[in-house]
Amino acid sequence: MNRARVFLTAAAAMMASSCLQPAQAEAVVSAPEASIKASEAKGLKTAVFAGGCFWGMEAVFSHVKGVTSVVSGFEGGKRADAHYETVSSGTTGHAESVRITYDPAVVRYDQLLQVFFGVASDPTQLNQQYPDTGTQYRNAIVPQSAEQTRVTARYLAQLKALNLWKKPIVTAIEPNRGFFPAEDYHQDFALKNPNHGYIRMWDVPKVASLKRTFPQLWKATFTQG
Repeated sequence: MNRARVFLTAAAAMMASSCLQPAQAEAVVSAPEASIKASEAKGLKTAVFAGGCFWGMEAVFSHVKGVTSVVSGFEGGKRADAHYETVSSGTTGHAESVRITYDPAVVRYDQLLQVFFGVASDPTQLNQQYPDTGTQYRNAIVPQSAEQTRVTARYLAQLKALNLWKKPIVTAIEPNRGFFPAEDYHQDFALKNPNHGYIRMWDVPKVASLKRTFPQLWKATFTQG
């Protein structure tokens, strides 16, 4: 669904319900530390997460220490169809996602998972993230290595056993079928468009939640690119 249309619909709904404070846009669940820690070799690594609109995902992870790059894009479909307007039809198999480059000596993969579940997305929404609906907004993790697969599976099982959310977790672990960067105007979107209505309503609260919930991982600067 077109983001502008979604924003207008969501804004109207919020006005009708008198829910005018952006901080109320999403509930934050305190995701616990992983029972097993990721063990990755030295050097930069990549992680791919799908959790709804990539603007917000990018905004959150761009403020995490140890993250050197966050790219908005698409995973799960073919390269030829990896264009925003086409993916927005919900028929290509893609999900809006982010490719995160990080230094495991500063931030571990399991800590990125903690942020993903704790503030970046709601893992209980099937093919949806709040105002955005469709399979392109599904909640998924795409491990890039055997170690990431191991840690993701264990952490997902840990969270499901704790029943922290009111509804079941629907987050899927998907195979790595390739990541395709989105158009240039989507990159660093929250940084370039801080007063955009969608950003202020849905994504500013996520970034504030990161700072409040994970102060040890928070950095004030926005990692570009």
